[in-house]
Amino acid sequence: MAKIKIKQIGSPIRRPESQKKILIGLGLGKMHRVVEVEDTAEVRGALAKLPHMVAVVD
Repeated sequence: MAKIKIKQIGSPIRRPESQKKILIGLGLGKMHRVVEVEDTAEVRGALAKLPHMVAVVD
C-alpha cells in the first residue's frame, strides 16, 4: 500500500484535546516532526480535521 509523509506545522498548544489526540495517533506531537504512514481513509480523515496543523510533504 502507498505511504505518505506528514509534517507537523502547527503547535498543539491551546488546541482542543481531540486535536491533540489525533496528532498523537498520527505519530506526531512536536513541531516539525515528519512521519511516514499508510495512505488509508482513516489517515486522510485525520488530516482533513487538522489542515491548520499538518502538511503532506514529498
